[in-house]
Amino acid sequence: MNKPNILFIMTDQQRWDAMGCSGGWVKTPNLDRIAEEGVRFKNCVTTTPVCIPARVTMATGLYPHQHGVWKNQEHRTSEDTKTWMQCVRDAGYRTSLFGKTHLHPHGNQDLRDEEDLMNALGIDDVNEIGGPRASARVLSYMTEHWDNKGKWEEYKKDFADRFGNDPTVVRPSTLGLDDYTDVYVGTQAHDYLKNYSDEKPWFCWLSFGGPHEPWDTPEPYDALYKPEDMPKAQHKKHLSEKMPERYQNNKLDSDKDTQRIADMRANYAGNITLIDEQIGNILKLLEERGELDNTIITFTSDHGEMNGDFGLVYKSVFMNGAVRVPMLVRTPETAKAAAAHVCESPCEWSDLGPTIVELIGSELPYQQSARSMIPSINDPEKHFREDALSEEYEEYMLLNTKWKLMVGKDKAPYALFNQEDDMAEHHNLVDSTEHADLVQEMMARLEQRIS
Repeated sequence: MNKPNILFIMTDQQRWDAMGCSGGWVKTPNLDRIAEEGVRFKNCVTTTPVCIPARVTMATGLYPHQHGVWKNQEHRTSEDTKTWMQCVRDAGYRTSLFGKTHLHPHGNQDLRDEEDLMNALGIDDVNEIGGPRASARVLSYMTEHWDNKGKWEEYKKDFADRFGNDPTVVRPSTLGLDDYTDVYVGTQAHDYLKNYSDEKPWFCWLSFGGPHEPWDTPEPYDALYKPEDMPKAQHKKHLSEKMPERYQNNKLDSDKDTQRIADMRANYAGNITLIDEQIGNILKLLEERGELDNTIITFTSDHGEMNGDFGLVYKSVFMNGAVRVPMLVRTPETAKAAAAHVCESPCEWSDLGPTIVELIGSELPYQQSARSMIPSINDPEKHFREDALSEEYEEYMLLNTKWKLMVGKDKAPYALFNQEDDMAEHHNLVDSTEHADLVQEMMARLEQRIS
């Protein structure tokens, strides 16, 4: 059989529980199908709950303490950077990208000027977009499309109003459904694959801009869910006082803003279902082309969204809403088995790179820190990692199947949560004498991981 095609799907800011198969409060029949025909890693975390450092790690397999990018900062990945995408291309694939990468600054430039960089990093065909905020200022094929239709100025005005007044406001995008970012990305990828005629197998990186805030899901998806049906947010009173200052900067009040939080969650869920339908369109196309049975499909997100938990919005914290992310891997072999598997092994989102490379029979010719998930894909009862690491602002988080430890810049632990009995993270046990030995053991393990 010919080498399998590869559909590498990413979203931006999607919580781990925001799928039908993981949380049950969002309708995602197409993602659920991928999970049913593959393996779902329930203990996957992002390597950084912040866009740019997480994406640099995904591309390179290196942690922030190795590549030096700790936050959303002006960073341009250099042309000589080694990536797993280059290995895919070198294995005989034609590679393509539709959507956001954030591997270079999104100031006021034209993203099309960076196509040479994306080519150097391993992508042949490039249609790159900025995120929701960047798209109010950067040129791309998408914003040029908006401008030609007379919609870009209205988009800019809407963003200025949102972030100048109330960034958590919930209202539909001025773009309408047909021109909404996630529809644009899905449609561009669909049309590319529909017309694909190269003899090479294809690798398609489908990188949606949603469900990243603002909460601007277009009609009719904005009304798909009832706010009163959404899961309740974790109350800010349960947030440990030992957390760093950024955890205490509550944008919302857990008592006064209950309706706003419910509205945000319903809008967020609508965006995810919209994205799921775009994925479904591509799955249908692959079936029509007779390619689905020979296609590897992976799905993940760069980080989560607190969405009102503990009064917090956005990301940049190690709480589960922000640090845990979806991870699905479906191969031609797992699809034939027709049995949904859930793997308990700790997992890091950047593990997808070496996994894809190994699935196509290649090897990474350079040193990095991500690991192939193949042992757990072949046998979901196996753990391919002992624990998973996440880093931000020179702080660290270590997670295994039972415990999560958070450590500050001063290397002092500030939180310990039991992930079996307290997924809501209400009970910080870091100062418990009963768990003192455990904290020391995990600290020693962390030192090994970051040395």
